[in-house]
Amino acid sequence: MVGKIVLASSSPRRANIMTKAKVKFEIVPSPYIEDHTTTVFSYEFIENLAYNKAKAVIPLLKEPAAIVGADTVVVLDGEILGKPDGYKGAFEMLKKLSGRTHFVVTSIVVMDSQTGEYKKNSTTSYVTFENLTDEQIKAYINEYKPFDKAGSYGIQEMPEGYIKSYTGDLENIIGMSSKALMDLL
Repeated sequence: MVGKIVLASSSPRRANIMTKAKVKFEIVPSPYIEDHTTTVFSYEFIENLAYNKAKAVIPLLKEPAAIVGADTVVVLDGEILGKPDGYKGAFEMLKKLSGRTHFVVTSIVVMDSQTGEYKKNSTTSYVTFENLTDEQIKAYINEYKPFDKAGSYGIQEMPEGYIKSYTGDLENIIGMSSKALMDLL
């Protein structure tokens, strides 16, 4: 892979994870429009989203780079819970997640902008929510406005008493595993 690294995302969480991992990078948000019509989970689907995000940045670059594309999905009962459609959508998603275990998958693609060659990784983590009351759900939505987050929540901002447990890579749940990224780079 080439020396310059470009993050094909405007996600502050992914940028923060890369900064903490001491990766020097530039941000070039991907113009790729995600397909939200599919709600059935497959690794192929999420990996294709990450791939397409990275590939769409190539024409925007002025010099060769390693492009990092990523996508995160929350999956409950085989169904992808994407970003919510407003307050009602966030409430409904969090109600579904209440008292249940779901998994979070982040796929990362690192692509060479000159050759189009790429490497990919998908990391899976599991999260179990406490049984949440309607009041807890409303309070969380009003305080944190999770409308830009898959599954309508950010684990890093969840108040005490909302998450029962998680297994796997916490950074993966937040937006991207730095270990997986470093392995790809």
